[in-house]
Amino acid sequence: MHKFFVLTSLCLSLLIAVPLGLSAKDQRPACSHSVVTFDVPDAVGGTYPYMIISNGDITGAYYPADGIAHGFLRDHNGNITTFDPPNAGGSEGTLPFTMNDFGIIAGYYTDNDDHAHGFIRDRRGSFTIVDVPGATDTAVYDINLAGATAGIYYDSDGVGHIFLRTPFGRFTSFDVAGGILSWYNCAASCLNNFGVLVGIYSDAGNLYHSFLRAPSGHYLAFDPPNAVQSYGVGINDAGEVTGFFSDVAGTEHGYIRRLNGSFVKFDVTAPDVAGTEPGDINAFGVVSGQYFDSLGVYHGFLRQINGRITTFDIPGAGTDSGTGTFPFTLNSSGVITGNYCDDSTCHGFIWRY
Repeated sequence: MHKFFVLTSLCLSLLIAVPLGLSAKDQRPACSHSVVTFDVPDAVGGTYPYMIISNGDITGAYYPADGIAHGFLRDHNGNITTFDPPNAGGSEGTLPFTMNDFGIIAGYYTDNDDHAHGFIRDRRGSFTIVDVPGATDTAVYDINLAGATAGIYYDSDGVGHIFLRTPFGRFTSFDVAGGILSWYNCAASCLNNFGVLVGIYSDAGNLYHSFLRAPSGHYLAFDPPNAVQSYGVGINDAGEVTGFFSDVAGTEHGYIRRLNGSFVKFDVTAPDVAGTEPGDINAFGVVSGQYFDSLGVYHGFLRQINGRITTFDIPGAGTDSGTGTFPFTLNSSGVITGNYCDDSTCHGFIWRY
């Protein structure tokens, strides 16, 4: 395995403003929503949507019978285009993780020698290959509206570092001071349009913490109150960060960090919740993510700006441990994409509330 980790009206109740500090009765299954499920042709090994943009276009990866990934673009009309950069192959293939609102896609691929290279694909289907100078492997995970990208690379000693690349091809590499490993815990939504990056790093005790890095190069390490470990996984253009943290008991809770440094902690309180894991935050502060129950089954949620949480499961999602519904990103309209997994494979979905 490679080093890189791999139209509906609202319910009337959702239109009523409610105060923060909601009780369990305010966190409810979706009462009016629509679901579209899809599979890329020949994706017997699964369809994995990673990014949805404002117009509803989606990019991600799919796996045919040989288990080697290829990229896809599903436009808002449902038309699917598959693609691979030149020389893609190896053990992983093509993994598109991100796309900006201009339709520019980025990710990484492995070559026949199993080295990873970043790529940027423009709307015409032309590719720019992204390799950090001196790196053995490079992976792009984020692209913003300006065309700046961010990701991970490994040096000749096998040590991972974070990089940022300007639209003109200039690279900046950095590690969080005092961290044993600076890491980039998310794809698609960790670099905002002002060039602010969120990620994680590990300390000498192998505990993980969140950080923010400004375009100036200044960074801030942080944890929510009562956190033993924390994971920043998304940032919007207002500077709001979402992620999750574990407490002394090992239970995972969601958080939002405001621009002023204050925190909002939240948990899904549906029956039998064992942990809450936000995955993305959109321009208006709406958060999507997943939670898991005591049996290890995953379910989706959407948290509105008033604190109300809607939970959902995609029809056909599995009910065994490790299966279920896995939201990945949401767009500015609150439309979520991700995948749901049954006992045999995973499929793409679009969920609208």
